Amino acid sequence: MRRVDLSGAECPIARGADELGDWWNLLILRNALDGMRRFDDFAEDLPISPAVLTSRLRLLVERGLMERRRYRERPERYEYVLTPRGRDAQGVVLSLLAWGNRGLAPDERAVVLTDRDTGREVEPVLVDAATGTPLSQMRLAAAPGPAASATMRGRFATLDERRVRRRRTEGASS
Repeated sequence: MRRVDLSGAECPIARGADELGDWWNLLILRNALDGMRRFDDFAEDLPISPAVLTSRLRLLVERGLMERRRYRERPERYEYVLTPRGRDAQGVVLSLLAWGNRGLAPDERAVVLTDRDTGREVEPVLVDAATGTPLSQMRLAAAPGPAASATMRGRFATLDERRVRRRRTEGASS
């Protein structure tokens, strides 16, 4: 099956999913955020073929999430370092960690996040930058932004109409 290119999509979630690509890219970013840099380390940690790992690292470099740096002349060896754009993906990776621990762990959490300085366990939480309020405590709705096209604005208008109809239906049946 051929992959659909969503890089030009108006929806930021679609663009973000397209940018990250597949699960291998997320796992490579996870390892890089943990400090991994060398091909052999990625290959040892991930159940991935060398050819697939090479293609995923190349893609992450092309997309500006990682940078390939030579660390040895002879034999020529490279390491893969996160760019600021790659480090910015940390929120996505940590959100997946928290979500996986809450809803997908079979028995108990296999991985926890700790503060490097204190060793204290921390729980990643998305918050509103202006107020510090956890997003999980807010009633949120996506809305068209300033650059939204007429199509995107229409999509949100349709979603709003469905919400209103659903509330009316639920109110009438209670």
